Amino acid sequence: MDCHGAFDSSQSREMLMKALRVEQLSDDLSGVQFEDVPSPVHSAGEVLVQVRAASLNFPDLLMTRGEYQFKPEPPFVSGLELAGEVIEAEPDSGFAPGDRVMGGNKTGAFAELASIPARGLSPLPANVSFAEGAAMGAAYSTAYTGLVELCGLLDGASGEKWVLVHGASGGVGLAAVDLAKAFGAKVIATTGVDTKRERIAALYRPDAVIIAEGRFREQVSEITGGKLCDIVFDPVGGDVFDESTRCVSFAGKLVVVGFTSGRIAEVATNIPLIKGFSIVGLRAGEYARRFPERGRAINAAIAELASAGRITPAIDRTLTLSSWREGFEAMANRELVGKVVFKPGG
Repeated sequence: MDCHGAFDSSQSREMLMKALRVEQLSDDLSGVQFEDVPSPVHSAGEVLVQVRAASLNFPDLLMTRGEYQFKPEPPFVSGLELAGEVIEAEPDSGFAPGDRVMGGNKTGAFAELASIPARGLSPLPANVSFAEGAAMGAAYSTAYTGLVELCGLLDGASGEKWVLVHGASGGVGLAAVDLAKAFGAKVIATTGVDTKRERIAALYRPDAVIIAEGRFREQVSEITGGKLCDIVFDPVGGDVFDESTRCVSFAGKLVVVGFTSGRIAEVATNIPLIKGFSIVGLRAGEYARRFPERGRAINAAIAELASAGRITPAIDRTLTLSSWREGFEAMANRELVGKVVFKPGG
């Protein structure tokens, strides 16, 4: 198979492909191998895709350690999301060979070929590159689900809403900043690394970028003129979540996205009671599975925004899949501002 050219699907059962496979769980990536594995075969209800780009997400790293809530049994091909071209699809899938698509599944994207459930794919807008499409899916669907579906942020907010986004150097955090600014909200972005502040500011021009450590409520209050924030979007958890309970305005919402800090925070229930705010749990993938019509609407809305040039995913670096370790280690060491995108091949 030539990963840069056409694929003869009739030979797929006899062929091998290059893929990144987790052979065993490990704390140091020692159980991950870039190797030849059997090519997938088009299955009923799925679409066979020639992968042109795939992006790294934090759950991909956690799954190599067995620390994510979804725990596939090794060996498995890693990778949540991709963009590429359809090779095979059933007539009623909504896709046809040659279609440009983006999306993914819980595993399988870090390979030359992937067989993906049709419901996990959507058309790639004509003016969006494969790299941008791969970097957009999970991050932007998570941000959109949290900000719009769960918190009611409306397009054309016109500065009426203040949004505090933590972890704003990561893919999900940056997507939340991008979307909130596109919708007209006022945005405070946070990071734990001072050297990343200028890069975040240059990408999406939030109203402020601050360091999320210690008692940052005072900074939030000063920036917002004492109003505090209508929405707090928190993929970090731990101490950041603790202080965020002091940054939510009355009747606001604190969205729990994840725990990249490593500590799952706890909250005394008298705090949201007295302050009148809601704590909202966000699982975008599960939301789309339980409400498939909303999942399709979210994907369509993101595609429309991207087509109009109103949102653009930030890509920190593009690597060949054989250089996977650089990307995984950069994520583990919190060096990134944006997504890592892998191109198949060695």
